[in-house]
Amino acid sequence: MRTLGILLLAVMVLAQAPTAQTPAAQTPADQTPAAPSTSSQIPFRSSGTMGELMVNIIYPTSDAIFYISTRTPSKPEEWIDLQAKAMMLAESANLLMMPRRARDQDRWMKDATLLLDVGIAAFRAAKAKDVEALAALNDQLYAACVTCHAHYRPNYRPRLPAPQTPPQTP
Repeated sequence: MRTLGILLLAVMVLAQAPTAQTPAAQTPADQTPAAPSTSSQIPFRSSGTMGELMVNIIYPTSDAIFYISTRTPSKPEEWIDLQAKAMMLAESANLLMMPRRARDQDRWMKDATLLLDVGIAAFRAAKAKDVEALAALNDQLYAACVTCHAHYRPNYRPRLPAPQTPPQTP
């Protein structure tokens, strides 16, 4: 009787234990495994404020794209630095969409997606060392910035273009 009880207990313990999968039993390469449940995920934690994210990451990385025509990389390490900045610009959009940073799930996410799209395009262009493609992204990047700032930055007004001064005749 005692042996039967121990055997029954062992079967119950084994039935509850997770099973190890062999490589053949794992998810096939053409299928995406299911995401783990939210309750078992580690929560996101921000390390800086929105202002710090803007000033320390988004402004400098976007400047690398805005000023590509005057600060064109010429050495391999400069291209690697530009690629890193373009990737950080794209990834900063993901940081903006984090649960504690996102202001809402509608307009904020759409605005952040604008930054993500231009950041990904900039990263691809930087990897291809395509200065023309990077310069062509200036308007799209500017629009992403202005759109979000118009919606979420109090008292924001886009900069007006510099006045055209007529050429002076002697």
